[in-house]
Amino acid sequence: MSWVDRRTPAVERILDAAGGLIAERGVDAVAMGEIARAAGCSRATLYRYFPDRLALQRAFVQREAVRVGALVAAEAPATVTEAALAALRHVRAAPTLAAWFREGDAGRSAGLAHDSEVVEALGLSLVADREAAAWLVRVIVSLLTVPGGDEAAERRLVDRFVAPVIALTTP
Repeated sequence: MSWVDRRTPAVERILDAAGGLIAERGVDAVAMGEIARAAGCSRATLYRYFPDRLALQRAFVQREAVRVGALVAAEAPATVTEAALAALRHVRAAPTLAAWFREGDAGRSAGLAHDSEVVEALGLSLVADREAAAWLVRVIVSLLTVPGGDEAAERRLVDRFVAPVIALTTP
């Protein structure tokens, strides 16, 4: 059962609390007990919804991927380049998401980004082909982890190396 199947006010409070703490201190610096306290619930309640820290992290990343995918889709980008750059802007603008791409935390983020629900939530909101969506999410995570300079430089990279491939692979 995924987090989507269990969305309740308690789950949302827990994920919000986790996001705030992660933004302050980093992904791996936050303990489950701290999240429970910040969410105003017991550790038992926290563990009822999330059996371990990885499950909580996965749920947080999935929820935020859905949110970012919706924000990008609402902008109705005309090209793959515009969609990818919009996703980068939205992630970088949110402290609770930007924290996942700090030095030391980026490896965990990269691993979670390959989760099928993340690909579905973010990648498929950008392109219709599942494999192209998975690859595009990898590119976005890569640019978040190792930025390509300024937005103009990232635009050139995506225009030259990503958009033509996505255009060839999308039915």
